[in-house]
Amino acid sequence: MPPKRKATSQIPPNAASAAEYTDVSGSAPNKRSRSARPAPKRPTNGVQSTLKFIKVPKRKNNTDDEIEDSLEVELQIEKDEEPEMAFDHSRPEEVTGIVNRRFYPAEMSHERCAMYNNNEIPRPIEVLNATLTDTKVARSKIRAGKEQNGAVVHWFKRDLRVRDNTGLSLAGQLAKEKGIGVIGVWILSPQDWEAHLVSPQKCDFELRSVEVLQKELAALDIPLHIEVVERRKEVSARLISLAKQWGAKNIFCNLEYEPDELRREEKLARLMLEEGINLEPQHDDCVVPPGSLATGAGKQYAVYSPWFRTWIAHLHKHPELLLQRPTPSKNPSFVRDKFAQLFDLPIPTAPASKSMDEGTKTRMGQVWPAGEAAASERLDRFLEEKVGKYQATRNFPALKSTARISVHHAAGTLAARTSVRAARDVNSTKRLDGGNEGIRGWISEIAWRDFYRHVLVHWPYVCMNKPFKHEYTNISWEYSTTNFQAWTTGRTGYPIVDAAMRCLLSTGYMHNRLRMITASFLAKHLLLDWRLGEQFFMLHLVDGDFASNNGGWGFSSSAGVDPQPYFRVFNPWLQSEKFDEEGVFIREWVEELRAVKGKGVHNPYEAGGEAERVARRAGYPKPIVEHKMARTRCLERYKEGLGRSTA
Repeated sequence: MPPKRKATSQIPPNAASAAEYTDVSGSAPNKRSRSARPAPKRPTNGVQSTLKFIKVPKRKNNTDDEIEDSLEVELQIEKDEEPEMAFDHSRPEEVTGIVNRRFYPAEMSHERCAMYNNNEIPRPIEVLNATLTDTKVARSKIRAGKEQNGAVVHWFKRDLRVRDNTGLSLAGQLAKEKGIGVIGVWILSPQDWEAHLVSPQKCDFELRSVEVLQKELAALDIPLHIEVVERRKEVSARLISLAKQWGAKNIFCNLEYEPDELRREEKLARLMLEEGINLEPQHDDCVVPPGSLATGAGKQYAVYSPWFRTWIAHLHKHPELLLQRPTPSKNPSFVRDKFAQLFDLPIPTAPASKSMDEGTKTRMGQVWPAGEAAASERLDRFLEEKVGKYQATRNFPALKSTARISVHHAAGTLAARTSVRAARDVNSTKRLDGGNEGIRGWISEIAWRDFYRHVLVHWPYVCMNKPFKHEYTNISWEYSTTNFQAWTTGRTGYPIVDAAMRCLLSTGYMHNRLRMITASFLAKHLLLDWRLGEQFFMLHLVDGDFASNNGGWGFSSSAGVDPQPYFRVFNPWLQSEKFDEEGVFIREWVEELRAVKGKGVHNPYEAGGEAERVARRAGYPKPIVEHKMARTRCLERYKEGLGRSTA
């Protein structure tokens, strides 16, 4: 068994060299060890300054979807007090709150992950598919039945648009065949927003998008029922109740691919069938439905490049996947009279935990206009003005040369399918490959979104606090509150990192190159548990998307699918000089360094002279960790955790 390792002491906030840095070397305990060990240092969550520690309930073989409401009362513990607890590989996650035990079980064991990988237990998508297959005949009879006074329902989730919407389009077609109307439903569950760590910025964007959607549906005489259901477990029962109230026998929706949501739809399909209602879930969020692509040996891809080549070939072979879904026809005239009370329902306000002050809301509305019209305008402008040079300019944040439509993909005000089709249509080859380099590069970036959903569906434990590469659980992370706070507030002494973090806090957005730099810095320079950064991003990104965010953090920390090698440690100084050569982005966001001339802005304390004097006078911090030392420590710690020789 590897030797025990003491809890690492706090890193001085202005440590500028290895001599000022306290580090106790050693390897991580074996994952099965339950020997006593000092608890790790505790990070803040970047939102509240007080630290909360969870009293973990004794588990009675809880299934993954039975954990809600099993949480005992949270205990407030003084900052200088350490809880006494046995150590195993999941304990730091419990103590630091990485695992939200209000809604989720403890970190999944290696053994259960292996059972998924060995096909010993079914994945949520497989259970759903089996249920839909088993109930297909019974549901088809309901769909074919006569309806005179009812309606067809479309349940909106992360598809807040009228055009190119698979589920809504099919609902409209069925309603037209039956001579009845379509009713839209959007249900807000504050518990879902809490469980999924949805940021206030994204909550605000979704609420504004629902307001736009309500108006666009009304133009088609389609009402949108809007309701708040406090408890997430009660959403399904409420949908059934509404369907009965309206005489609806068919409910369409587009699938979400997280395990909880797939399980919900599987149970809902069975429950609705018992009530004589047909649930019709559709693939819409991805360009190519997850699970459609496999290697020649029939295995799912775990590397992006061969997957992407197969993705391209599949779309060329099946061009119907990129066809625009028809917009629903206008409802029959009687619908507006029959369901008059549904046309003017108020838009809910954000829960207190997700609220923003009016000034911030106004600013977010200006920076991120909501709704599908705004999405289409942004897409058209990008394709007309920027996509041709995208591949050459996309890594330079100061140029603002990217599309910045990820917020619309995340909320579903724009389908990824729509974006890929539009890019293909402006390409000289009218294909997804060949032609303009910028167009090819941009399509590839959108395909990453599909790829990470493919990973989420086939390896669902990545959604359960488990890295794709299980062995990375054994890395002995730091849990320095001081360093985590410096990172979250943009006070690390690394200007490119600090500029990126301040941009995120102000706008709810971060350029992709900067996401890689800041994530690598947290995981490899500070050796903080990468899941803390993953959660912080979700809590602040206006375009927060679990699959993409998890995939990005897995890449940067080397713990995820198809990652950069663990021994590749970004040098923030070189990244800064390469991708913000003139320091334009740094000066935009790091006010203390705006007066620094020339290249000194990248590392003013190393540059010395006037650059250092400006930084000192403005109160800009020294680097909290020295790069060369941090790289050496990272490689040693990773090797120890992975059980590799450090010789």
